[in-house]
Amino acid sequence: MALGEWTLWLHIAAGVVAVAAGVGALATTKGGTWHRRAGKLFVASMAAVVATTLLLLAVAPSGFRVFLALVAVFSGYLAFSGYRVLARKRPDDGPKGVDWAAALLAAVASLALGGWGALRLLEGGTFGVVMVAFGGIGVAFGAGDLWLFRSGGTDAWLVTHLQRMLAAFIATVSAVSAVNLTAQMGVLAWLWPTLVGVPLIAYWSQKYERD
Repeated sequence: MALGEWTLWLHIAAGVVAVAAGVGALATTKGGTWHRRAGKLFVASMAAVVATTLLLLAVAPSGFRVFLALVAVFSGYLAFSGYRVLARKRPDDGPKGVDWAAALLAAVASLALGGWGALRLLEGGTFGVVMVAFGGIGVAFGAGDLWLFRSGGTDAWLVTHLQRMLAAFIATVSAVSAVNLTAQMGVLAWLWPTLVGVPLIAYWSQKYERD
C-alpha cells in the first residue's frame, strides 16, 4: 500500500482506539488505576490522530484536509492540556515552555479555523457553522490558557482536567459521527456531540466544584 493509504488506516485505527479509551476512562473510577491507564491511552491515541492527520495533509494536500488538520490541532490540544494540568496541581508547578507553545498553536489554528468558517458563512456555505463553532471553542481554550499562564493564575486542576478530557472526547466522537452520518444528517453530524456534551460538561463541572 502507498504511504497515504497506510497513514489513513493508522488514522482510523487511532480514532477507534481514542473513542474506546475515552469510554473506558468515563466508565472507570476517577483516579483509579484503570482510569489512569485509559486516560493515558486516550491521550496517546489522540496524539496519533493529530500526527496522522498532518501526515495525510503533507502526502495529499487539499482544502478539506487543511480543515481536518486545524480541527486535529484543536482537539489534540484539548487532550494535551487536560493531561498537562495534572502536572500543575501544586501552586508552584507553573506552566512550562511546552504548555505555552501548545496553547499558542491551538489559539492560532483555531482562529484560522473560525475565520475561514466566517468567510464560508458569508459565501452562503452552511458548513461554516461547524468551522466557526470549533474555532471559537479552540480560541477560548487556547487564549484563555495563555492569559492564565501570563497572569500567574492557577487552574482548578480537577475541573480543568474533566472539562478538557470530555471536550476532547466530544471532538473525537464528532469526527466519527461526521465520517458515518454526514450523508444522513449534514452539518448536524458534526455538531450534535457538542450540543449534547457541553451541558453535561457544565453539569459535571459544577458537581466537582461543589464536592
